[in-house]
Parts: sequence; structure tokens; C-alpha cells
Amino acid sequence: MSKILIIEDDQVVANIYRNKLVVEGYKVECAPDGETGLEVVKTFQPDAIILDLMLPGISGLDVLKQLRADASYTHLPVVVLSNTYLTSMVQEAWKAGANKCLSKASSTPKSVMDVIRGLVQSGDRIEAPKPVQPYSHVAHPNPTTPSASRTRDEALQFELSSNFLRALPGTLTKIRTLHQNLVRAKDDEGRKEPIEELYREIHTLTGAASLAGLPHVSQMAEALEALAKELQDKPKTINSSTLRTLASAIDLIGVLGEFGAKNPGKIGAGAKVLVVDDDAISRRAVSYSLEKARLNSVAVEDPKAALDLLARNTYDLVVLDVDMPEVNGYELCSKLRGFSANKRTPVVFVTALNSFESRANSSVSGGNDFIGKPFLFIELGVKALVHIWRTRLTVAKAA
Repeated sequence: MSKILIIEDDQVVANIYRNKLVVEGYKVECAPDGETGLEVVKTFQPDAIILDLMLPGISGLDVLKQLRADASYTHLPVVVLSNTYLTSMVQEAWKAGANKCLSKASSTPKSVMDVIRGLVQSGDRIEAPKPVQPYSHVAHPNPTTPSASRTRDEALQFELSSNFLRALPGTLTKIRTLHQNLVRAKDDEGRKEPIEELYREIHTLTGAASLAGLPHVSQMAEALEALAKELQDKPKTINSSTLRTLASAIDLIGVLGEFGAKNPGKIGAGAKVLVVDDDAISRRAVSYSLEKARLNSVAVEDPKAALDLLARNTYDLVVLDVDMPEVNGYELCSKLRGFSANKRTPVVFVTALNSFESRANSSVSGGNDFIGKPFLFIELGVKALVHIWRTRLTVAKAA
């Protein structure tokens, strides 16, 4: 009987994978942190490991490095399950000797099971480092319509989805309470505990969302987790803007869960984003932020060229600078509202002009949101997802 070790601090996620593996005939042990995991490896002698990167104490990356430094475990198959927004850490995991790096947001118990089975049965060894794959939509069974023909995997998926949706309102209430504690904190020291607790809760939510097989909820939760982690690591970046972004994303997750489960496929996948900024460095910064949110964008420097594109194409989001030659961002926003294709397209202004007057002008011209430079890349990514999915939900509900 092959033996699998799961090193995962989220006990709900760990137990689900444990149960799935036991049913498939594996002997399984779980460790809640990296230090315990390294101890269990020596006594349990697993045939493969499922490893989370974000662990308390010793990180998953350090666990992997310590394993590969020991000749006894040089070839032990290790499957990393991670938040794909942790791009640099995932790349380090490949370099350290991970056999597979899977995204929590787009992996199901069945897909992880298939990888484990392949590694254990074939004796597959370490692959060469490779870039992290972008988020992709994964088709899942509709959790609201069970049928007699469901396979065992589909039945498990249905159960996970149902359990997640039942627990979601309570989970979001707890997260909102932690968010309010963070809002009330008066300084960096006071924010330390609330943001750490908030991050851990969102981390757990992300794992549960990925198992539930609700791709839009999972993508939104994963991006929100990345933002919370950034704020935890850099508490000085906690401000009114980042707090508002957190709140809007938390609220959207609840709506996505309820509607997406009952109406699979209606929200759609993929998005087209137009970025307009006459400064090359700023354009690249915005495009990079959108890439972190797994969003493709077209970036142009000339506002007149942007108007031509907006007249002929429909976009899911437009990101505008304000201070541009000939046609400024406010004028461009007003003009694009005259095009039927983009009359309701959400517009986010990204600018160094951060005064009350600038914010007021952005609203008057038809803008939906405003973020001042410099900004956190992942915050803009979260804002973009919030506006795109919120608009899609509005359209889908009206259809």
C-alpha cells in the first residue's frame, strides 16, 4: 500500500484530501505545519507528499529545500499546492525540486489524485523548472442538479460544493468582523493581529472554494488572499483604499457563490481589458497588475487611438490615466460612455492626481473607481476582478 503525506495547515482541506486518498487505497498521514511534516517524513517514510507553500513557522518552500538536501529524499515525489499569485515562491519551488506545482484555484481532488497516482505508479521524477500557468476556467459539475449517473468523483464534488455554499454566509460574517477590527485599528502595531487573522481566514476560504469547484469564487478568493498577504507583510500599505478594496471583494464573493452555483456558465470566463496611459512605465505597471489577476490586456498610449478601439470593440474593463495630452482621462471616459458597446463598461482611473477634486471629476465623467499612484499591484488586480465580475453578474441576472 502506497503512503502519502499531506503537509497542510488547513485541516478541512487536509481531511478532504486524506479521505479521498484513503478511499483510493492509500495510507495517509497529515501534518499541520512544516516542522511536524519534516518529523513525520522520517517516521512515516511516504511514497509522495502533497505540500502547501503557505505554512505557519517553516514555509513549504523551506520544507522542500530541506527534503532535497537529504540524500534519502532526493527523489521523493512532492506535489506543491499553492496560490498562483505567489509567482516567485512557486518558481522557487520548481527550482528546489518540486515534481508538480498545482494551483489551488483550478485544482479539484480528482485532478490532484490523478497527479499523485501518476507519480507513484510511474516513479516519475523531478521535472525541469517551468513558468506558472495562468488561471484557466475549469468545467465542474453543476452542484445544484445531482443525477443517478454521477460518478464517485462527481458525487464528491457535489458534496464539497454543497458544504461550501452552506458554510459561506457564516464564513463571510467572520471575515467581515475581522475586516472591521482591522478598520478600527489605530496604528501598525494594532493592525498586526487583525490582518494576520484576516489573512488566515481568507487563506482557508480560498482552499475551500477551490475544492468546491466554483471557479469564479475561487479566482476571487485567491486574489483576495494575495492582497491580504501583501498587507500582512507590509502593514504600512494598509490605508482607506486597500481597506475598501478588501471590503468590496469580500462582498462580491458571497454573490458569486450564490449565483454561480445556481447558474453555472452564465457569468462567463476570460475578459478583455483596455489600458490607456501615455507613460510607458505606468502602462507596464498596470498591465503587470492585471497579469497578476490572470487578466489579459491591450495597452495604448494615445487617447485618440483608444477612442477608435472603444468605438469598434467591447471591453470588460477600461483602466485610464488622467493626465494625458490632447484628450485627458476624464474626457476620454465621458466620450466612451457615448459608444453603445462600452456604455456600461467599468472604468478605473489610475493616476498620481489624488485630490478630492480629482476623485469627484472621475465620478462625474462616468468612472467607477479610482486608485492613486503608487499602488499595490495586487490591489489593482483585485479591483479589476471585482468590477469585471460585478458587471457580469448584473448582466447575467438581467438576462
